[in-house]
This record gives sequence, C-alpha cells and structure tokens, in this order.
Amino acid sequence: MDAPAGDKAIRELLESSKVIAVVGLSSKRYRPSFGVSQYMQSAGYRILPVNPNEEQVLGERAFASLDEIPEDAHVDIVDIFRRPEEVPEAVEGAIRIGARAVWMQEGVVNEAAAARARGAGLLVVMDRCILKEHLRLLRR
Repeated sequence: MDAPAGDKAIRELLESSKVIAVVGLSSKRYRPSFGVSQYMQSAGYRILPVNPNEEQVLGERAFASLDEIPEDAHVDIVDIFRRPEEVPEAVEGAIRIGARAVWMQEGVVNEAAAARARGAGLLVVMDRCILKEHLRLLRR
C-alpha cells in the first residue's frame, strides 16, 4: 500500500485547486455532502454537483455522471460522498476527465480504487473530510 497523502501534498492540492466535482452531492441541507460543499464553495471553490437525481445544487447545474462535465470545466478534485463499493466507478470517471485528485470523505475507504487512482497519477486522500482538512491546513 502506498503512503497516504501527507499534509504538504494536501495543502498544495487545496491551494492550487479551483474546481471540485462532488460525487453524491445532495440538495438536502441536512446531508454532509451539502454542508461540506457549501463551505468549500464559500471558501472560493467552484462546486460541480454529480448526482443523477438532482437538477441543480448550490446554484450549479448538476451532472448525472463525471463524464457529463464539460472538458472546459477543468476539474481538479473529485470529492466522493458514496459508499466504498461505489468508489471504483467514481475513480474511473476521475481518471477519464483528467482530475488531479480523488478525495474520499470520512468513512469512505477503498484500497483497490485508491491504488488504481495512484497508478493513474492522481493524488488520493482517503477517509478524511475536505472541510476539516481545509480548516486545519489553510484557515489557521
């Protein structure tokens, strides 16, 4: 198993990224995906919702899959709010669209998908909350 992404790599990723595609983003305000994405949007990131059951979330058009996101959107991070068994599909999508990183939220662990993403050159952050890491590393 590869070493997990360290603070330096995560800080550099968060500082250099502009667009986050959030797989599993819900318009339901009580869902963690909504609160986390709302925070990241308020911190200056463009949030692209990826959820076939949504039309629009946080003022952005929702996409049924990562593959539907236009190339000119230049997704930096694919943030995954899905069950671990659904992560491989999101990782393959992240690779196809040329994302720089995949981020699996707290409680989401899939070692095989992480290895696949790393093998394709993507930074992998697993079982961590992007909001908490942003606060910890950039909002001191």
